[in-house]
Amino acid sequence: MLRAQFQTAVSLIYPSKCLGCDELVEQDFGLCGSCWGDAHFISGTCCEGCGVPLPGETDGYRLDCDECMSIARPWSQGRAAMLYKDKARHLVMALKHGDRTDLAGPAAGWMARAAAPLLRDNPLICPVPLHWTRFLRRRYNQSALLAEHLARQSGLDYWPDLLKRIKVTPSLEGKTRVQRFATLSRAIAAHPRHAALIQGRVVLLVDDVMTSGATLTACADACHGAGAAEVRVTVLARVTRA
Repeated sequence: MLRAQFQTAVSLIYPSKCLGCDELVEQDFGLCGSCWGDAHFISGTCCEGCGVPLPGETDGYRLDCDECMSIARPWSQGRAAMLYKDKARHLVMALKHGDRTDLAGPAAGWMARAAAPLLRDNPLICPVPLHWTRFLRRRYNQSALLAEHLARQSGLDYWPDLLKRIKVTPSLEGKTRVQRFATLSRAIAAHPRHAALIQGRVVLLVDDVMTSGATLTACADACHGAGAAEVRVTVLARVTRA
């Protein structure tokens, strides 16, 4: 009773606000109706490789989008919580560059719902790593925050430095698909102190955004090189051409 009274008092002083626009909402860490509709959450039939929504209904067979059918993905399954546009893009950018680390918990919850089929077999959850020089500038790795919250909410094993960036890479923004894959080639490796943890395990890679899949490919290749039994991927938002 005392806890309920305390929470009521706190809510009167600090009312719950929408994560996307600061409008008042009924509960903490939620979105208002307008922001929710503009966030483009992915539901229903989707690509097994990257999570983009697909028309029609599932028929028991694997469904992949045209892009995943044309590119050999080194992971078995992928899921995304949202499409990278409008309010979703705003939330991702706020988490990544706006010091909105408070978004990581709710975002991980959205990812957990989208990635539910990927959480079987007790996967080892691992974030896409930042190079230490970029980490010093940004002060945190948004992918690691998402991965930590996802692991905590799902009750799964989490290893923040399972992978490491072994060379500095420039920003991928504006680069073509070929340039992205060339830039990330041999840029990521299993951390020498933790490589044994990967052997025989299912690894679930976590990132904030998937565009071409070049970064996740480099990470998946590193996991397979260290002996992973299977690699899956999940992201907060998926970039689409349309």
